Amino acid sequence: MIDDLYSAKLLKLAANMPRAGRLAAPDASSEKVAKLCGSRVVVDVVMDGDRVADFAQEVKACALGQAAASVLGSNVVGASLGELEAARRQLRAMLKEGAAAPDGRFADLSLLAPVKDYPARHASTMLAFEAVTDAARRAIGA
Repeated sequence: MIDDLYSAKLLKLAANMPRAGRLAAPDASSEKVAKLCGSRVVVDVVMDGDRVADFAQEVKACALGQAAASVLGSNVVGASLGELEAARRQLRAMLKEGAAAPDGRFADLSLLAPVKDYPARHASTMLAFEAVTDAARRAIGA
């Protein structure tokens, strides 16, 4: 069962962290920490209206948190706040309720579906999406 959790595709995502680092002049930033395991994500965003124009992330997390952040980093530029919030809700529902995986630009989060059987890992898996929605809302004053 643990092999389903740490598939080769998931580990490949975790090893490839797009948009790693920090932005020099973000419109907003957000830091989120998973209390249980200590995973930490800091994101910076630059917004153009309600869409992400630039993004960077600093991720210190387990492979699951890194994989989720990798999917985010690969697809976040151009995403609207509404898309980010929908992906966060869908990811949470997938983990907590076994609902369908997020669709659209964040569909690769489906690789994290096996995490639903490991509640202690939910928080670290959610961190990047919690941080980006918080930062985007702050940047546009929502």
